[in-house]
Parts: sequence; structure tokens; C-alpha cells
Amino acid sequence: MSKKVIAIALFLAIDGMLVMNGCTKTTTVPVDNTPEITTTVSFSKDIQPIFTNSCAINGCHGGSVAPNLSQATSYNALINAGLVDNGTPASSDLYLWLTGKKSVAMPAGSANNPSNINALVLAWIKQGAKNN
Repeated sequence: MSKKVIAIALFLAIDGMLVMNGCTKTTTVPVDNTPEITTTVSFSKDIQPIFTNSCAINGCHGGSVAPNLSQATSYNALINAGLVDNGTPASSDLYLWLTGKKSVAMPAGSANNPSNINALVLAWIKQGAKNN
């Protein structure tokens, strides 16, 4: 038998018309259920606003709890603390904290956690964790 990929199509005859039904892939869900983001993720436009609204608040990562995720300090705080691992992005401490694999998922209180925060941060790290 040939090792070629065999495409299977289902042909149905409906009222004398030939209709072809096929399967299409619309979503990729990796093993950890984090959707894959392939567009460019900007730290200043995509990541920092999440930190500002959900993390750098009174009593959290606004200066009282490390890392300080305030707009002026967040990028350097993440990089200098070694919380980002470009070599194995899914093993980055930042990502592990967000997903709850290190402790309680961050940001604490899932009401502040946009549904795509984990995917955005993972994509940003995979793209080199640039200060863009």
C-alpha cells in the first residue's frame, strides 16, 4: 500500500445533484488546551494592559508583591527575575503562574483573567519576549 495521504470525500446524491461533503480544520487545541496565537503579540499593546488592569493593582503586583508589573517596571522585572524562558516557553515561570501549574492561577480571581491571557503570554514568549 502506498504511503501517500489518502483523502476521503463523501459523495451524496441528493435529488439528482452531486454534493461533496468534506472535513475542515478550524481550531487547533494543543495538549494543554491553550489556543495557538500566530499573530504578532506586542508587550506594550497586548501584555502590559492585562498586567495594568489585572495584576498591578493595590495589594498585588503593583509594588507590594514581586514582580512589580507596573507599566514602568514590568518588562525588566520579568526578564531580570528569570520568569521568562525563551528556550522552553511553556516552562517559563510566568506562564506556569498564569496557568496555575505553580500555584493558584494568576491573576487571582478569575473574573479579571481574560480568556486569552495564557495564550497571549505564551505567544509573546515564543516570539522572543520582546519589549515591543
